[in-house]
Amino acid sequence: MNNQSQQEEQKQKQSKYNKQKLQDNEAEENRLLHSDCETIPLSSPHSLPSISNNANAEEEDAVYAAKDKVHIFDLESATGSTVVPPFSWKKLWLFTGPGLLMSVAFLDPGNLEGDLQAGAVAGYSLLWLLMWSTIMGLLIQLLSARLGVATGRHLAELCREEYSNWARLVLWLLAELALIAADIQEVIGSAIALKILSNGFLPIWVGVIITASDCFFFLFLENYGVRKLEGVFAVFIGTMAFSFAWMFFDTNPSEEELLMGLLIPRVSSKTLRQAVEIVGCVITPHNVFLHSALVQSRDIDIHNKSQVQEAINYYSIESSVALLITLVINLFVITVFARVFYGTEQAKDIGLVNAGQYLEEKYGGGLFPILYIWGIGLLAAGQSSTITGTYAGQFITEGFLNLNIKKWLRALITRSCAIVPTMIVAIVFNTSEGSLDTLNEWLNVLQAIQIPFALIPLLTLVSKEEVMGTFRIGPVVERVSWTISVLVIMIYGYLLLDFFLSEVNGVLFGFLVCLCSAAWITFIAYLVKHSGAVSSMLARSPSSKGFFSLAGN
Repeated sequence: MNNQSQQEEQKQKQSKYNKQKLQDNEAEENRLLHSDCETIPLSSPHSLPSISNNANAEEEDAVYAAKDKVHIFDLESATGSTVVPPFSWKKLWLFTGPGLLMSVAFLDPGNLEGDLQAGAVAGYSLLWLLMWSTIMGLLIQLLSARLGVATGRHLAELCREEYSNWARLVLWLLAELALIAADIQEVIGSAIALKILSNGFLPIWVGVIITASDCFFFLFLENYGVRKLEGVFAVFIGTMAFSFAWMFFDTNPSEEELLMGLLIPRVSSKTLRQAVEIVGCVITPHNVFLHSALVQSRDIDIHNKSQVQEAINYYSIESSVALLITLVINLFVITVFARVFYGTEQAKDIGLVNAGQYLEEKYGGGLFPILYIWGIGLLAAGQSSTITGTYAGQFITEGFLNLNIKKWLRALITRSCAIVPTMIVAIVFNTSEGSLDTLNEWLNVLQAIQIPFALIPLLTLVSKEEVMGTFRIGPVVERVSWTISVLVIMIYGYLLLDFFLSEVNGVLFGFLVCLCSAAWITFIAYLVKHSGAVSSMLARSPSSKGFFSLAGN
């Protein structure tokens, strides 16, 4: 009876998704034309301009209107073709962009703070963990991109269809909290950089306002084309690479210790917390939602299997290269602070706020002081991650709530959701360096709470044939992905446990923490049960061709 009910449920969901796909395909062509033709006689000389103007207005309100997408494939491509054309450097260049925007989350100010603390406290010993964490993060992001390409919809939209109303609202609220937490870190990171570069003239709260204003300016560039905005991100990442590479070669770290740190796994009881933070910084919840939407900036026919597979292949390459660059940049930061502060009295006290000052005391002066090099890199990291945070906010809010409002209003609402609390915390916590570090710890906790509720829905959807069709992941990749997700959730769980054990004071606070922990575990159990992952992995045989294969079963 259970098998029969599961089959009926799958048939219903398959029918639901088929109807949705048909609606999506016909919407651009028929919806506007049908509504306008009912009210405007075709004989009217103004009929066609009216229809065109309304269509253009609707296109402008979409996140990625048809006219804004990057065109890659020939219009005469055979719809039923399953043959993937040979590799093309030109096509790889056209697909390059979404991976750059996604990779910025691996370089945000929260990550940089985790890097510098890992280097100062653990030296070179955790470089191997940084490398393997980046590889795990790459797999998660490839799954997110695969979901967006194969379905033509992003993760938040699909969650709205997959889960019941109460679960969908809980997922949305948790995603918004995690996004706000990440945004506060990013905006305050930019504000700290502006304070450094202005030699203390600009206070934190002024830097917050400037960063928020800058964000709208850079988003305005999208009106001139998606590729222009992607070019801006390439400049940001290049600036970070140049700044931190300068610091790396200026401090002259030990090549032998660096190589040993990458190849030899080492973790001690004294560096366990830094190890957990490195893993936690790499996989962020809002980035999982973001990447599935960014890949839709390319014009792909989701009914053409060869186009979908080709897009997945190119996105896999460009995302891998982008995360390789982030790995090198993060490695630069860890090794610089390992070289300068490991084994010193300042190692335990160093944070994002005072890092530049400590660097200046060690390596100040010269043609271009290291303090300002650090400030430039931090500003590029904060500003770029703030823009992608705004993007993620738009996709999350629109996807879960099915909002149909103008793009500028959508950006204003999602930006205000982050800027208002950021302004409040900037004023309240801008009293000492220690208070900002405490704030950062609590923000990390908020993001740690959310990560299961991004990973589990992602893995649930990419494993379902009624959602992905022939592009669902195979059993081997499914098992590996769930293993990595369980490992990441356990690491975050340890981080939460360690944090609350050190912070809980009083019976009432302890009771609230226990109550919230029970609710957290219960909701995770509900999502896992809903996914059917355990029964699915037991039932499916490992005969898949793998992640890059056209068919997933």
